[in-house]
Amino acid sequence: MHSDIIDLRSFYSTTLGRLAERSITMALSSIWAVVPNERLVGLGYTLPWLERFGTDAERVFAFMPATQGAVVWPATGPTATALVFDEELPLVDASIDRMLLVHSLEHAENPRETLNEIWRVLSPAGRVVIVVPNRRGVWARFEHTPFGSGRPFSRGQLTELLREANFTPAAWSDALFFPPSRRRFMMKFHNVLERAGRRFWPIFSGVIVVEAQKRLYQGVPVVQRASRRVFVPVFSPHGATRLGRISPTGNALLPGRR
Repeated sequence: MHSDIIDLRSFYSTTLGRLAERSITMALSSIWAVVPNERLVGLGYTLPWLERFGTDAERVFAFMPATQGAVVWPATGPTATALVFDEELPLVDASIDRMLLVHSLEHAENPRETLNEIWRVLSPAGRVVIVVPNRRGVWARFEHTPFGSGRPFSRGQLTELLREANFTPAAWSDALFFPPSRRRFMMKFHNVLERAGRRFWPIFSGVIVVEAQKRLYQGVPVVQRASRRVFVPVFSPHGATRLGRISPTGNALLPGRR
């Protein structure tokens, strides 16, 4: 099951969603090294964190998977959103310094191919930061949040997947130690539960956050691959506007641009 862009925006507009966003922000802050004038791309639903961590970046783009849908971002200024296939990103080789994945890898049809494509577009010193649901966590067991859909991971599974795609895990963090309850009296204690969880049950966090560096000393075989992706025109879901379009050459266009 995929998380739709409308459902994602609705979730992060709720009190529980804002608390989840704050918890993930704290986890990202602990491993996010500031790189002035970097080229940053978010893949999945990364808008809340691009707005926070992309202030010092030279360029920031929000790539949204075709199965998820896209929205216009930012609200003012030139649009920086594109509707893409995660295995065929519309970027040249070694053109990005850092890529952030949230609500992305767990929904990928082939996570290894997705990471291979990210490896291609990252610069030699590039980094990928990934947020995925924790297989052992409570959040992956409830479907009323976006973290209850898709494929959850353990640290071991994520480490193996990254190494197969020629990435070296460099830093780890965790978030969402409080239960995904929508009851107000439970959400009042989220700070206490979050601090207690970090101390007493870190392996049961709701999400795992990892930063991995691109590995260059191992060769990657070049394979000629025909695209398996075809865009099929559909009606826009209720509430979504100016979705991404595809140019005659097959590349994703920024919404609202020709």
